[in-house]
Amino acid sequence: QVQFVESGGGLVQPGGALRLSCAASTPSFSTYNMGWFRQAPGKQREMVAAITRVGITNYLESVKGRFTISRDNAKNAVYLQMDNLKPEDTAVYYCNADPQYYDTDYYSRNFGSWGQGTQVTVSS
Repeated sequence: QVQFVESGGGLVQPGGALRLSCAASTPSFSTYNMGWFRQAPGKQREMVAAITRVGITNYLESVKGRFTISRDNAKNAVYLQMDNLKPEDTAVYYCNADPQYYDTDYYSRNFGSWGQGTQVTVSS
């Protein structure tokens, strides 16, 4: 299974910024459509940003204009720049392949092992 390692989280005040990074363990990274996900305590995991293998992006409505997803295929990496952070952005953030592009069984076999994520806490 493909492994992803997230980093860059931390504690930030409202209005602050963080840049998350995600490194992939596979040379096939450039062929994957990727996403950043988050899970807050007591809530289901949700996708906040997506980027296709050719760089087309899409965002959860609540983060539009504040978050920017990007990728560097040469480094097998995807990034999430988060600006103007709000307390409701507090969550553990994960990266993984975007499930909408893959068969369920294929996704489970190849991307089912989620990383540990990186904690983002927005608080004054």
